[in-house]
Amino acid sequence: MKRVLIATMLAACFSQSVFADEKLAGAKNCLGCHAVGTQVLGPSFKDVAKKYAGDKSAVDMLAAKVRAGGGGVWGAIPMPANPQVNEAESKKLVTWILSLK
Repeated sequence: MKRVLIATMLAACFSQSVFADEKLAGAKNCLGCHAVGTQVLGPSFKDVAKKYAGDKSAVDMLAAKVRAGGGGVWGAIPMPANPQVNEAESKKLVTWILSLK
């Protein structure tokens, strides 16, 4: 019984943090062009996580790209700049995206 309670508590903690970051992605309009598991206009967040797995510089590089925009990595459609996302938010979003499997 104790193990079930601990597992339930851990699952609640992890699922709430995932939803909190997905909520931030929605609030910052990321979900207009991206989805967690499927390509929309831009790559899926899981594809981004796979591409940059193990890259120690990915958080800083991608957080800057979230704010400034960019193109040429995932196809012909460039990602527009997102000035409504501050530096801390962009790092939080990218850290969450890179944690997806």
